[in-house]
Amino acid sequence: GQNFAKAFEIDYLDRDNNQQFVWTTSWGVSTRMIGGLIMTHSDDDGLIIPPKIAPIQVAIVPIFNNEQERKETLDFANSIADQLNEKIDKLQIKIDTRENLRPADKFFHWIQQGVPVRIEVGPRDVKKQSAMVARRDIREKNAVSLVNITKHVVELLDKIQENLFQRALDYRRTNTRTAKNYEEFKEIIADEGGFVFAHWDGSKEVEAQIKQETKATIRCIPLEKSEAGKCMVSGAPSSQEVLFAIAY
Repeated sequence: GQNFAKAFEIDYLDRDNNQQFVWTTSWGVSTRMIGGLIMTHSDDDGLIIPPKIAPIQVAIVPIFNNEQERKETLDFANSIADQLNEKIDKLQIKIDTRENLRPADKFFHWIQQGVPVRIEVGPRDVKKQSAMVARRDIREKNAVSLVNITKHVVELLDKIQENLFQRALDYRRTNTRTAKNYEEFKEIIADEGGFVFAHWDGSKEVEAQIKQETKATIRCIPLEKSEAGKCMVSGAPSSQEVLFAIAY
């Protein structure tokens, strides 16, 4: 509509050099994208945020039992952060200096927050000049030497990004099916759910019937057209398959 355009005076000159208000959409896309992100990648322990959009990409957690160890581990954590800052923006690295939490509680905090990479630094790590590097997506942890840590973390962030994308893509493919007729369509929707490709004749009447009988609605008309066929309900010609699902 044009309500927003009129309210904020967003206009343009048309081909005839006349002033026109633009036409805009308002889908609440920002909150829906955040919800989609959480539902797509996260697990029962909290968020999992893809590195490319994570506000904090790396959390460094010093582990200490006394003042001497606190100083040593914090100094070492800062040296790691300095190395990482050569490749990663400073705003995306966080050193957890809180003293009122146990190490395990700190670890779980960053797990819940969905931070892609967590680096654990204790007194033994300082002596070995290494650190434990944990990735959030598959909960894997490895010891990495200080000299290799920047290269390792940068590569790890790329691996996590790719893994999350591929995992989501595989899940979508696994839960996308094709129905050859209306009976098969109803069985898939009732028993398996997910996305279903099926032919539709383009009529509002058939669309309404499908929604009433199955609660499924058209979620997308793919840009890449499938072969023409017949509508699964009416049998009328259909130019392509469309994607159905139940909206929650």
